[in-house]
Amino acid sequence: MDPFEHIQKHQQKLMFRYKQLMEQAYNFRQTDSALSDISEFKAIKLLSKLQKLNYLNREPKKISPR
Repeated sequence: MDPFEHIQKHQQKLMFRYKQLMEQAYNFRQTDSALSDISEFKAIKLLSKLQKLNYLNREPKKISPR
């Protein structure tokens, strides 16, 4: 498996989990603010990981000869 494919697969999994946690935080907002905060904190940590993976998965710059 290509390393870029592996990173993309991991990104998809993390994005799915991020969306779940954000929805959970929204649903808990009215009933239990502590659980809402915990879910949102976990989602923010996942978002940070996703941003790092986006950085690793970017296209390398091609240097043109002069």
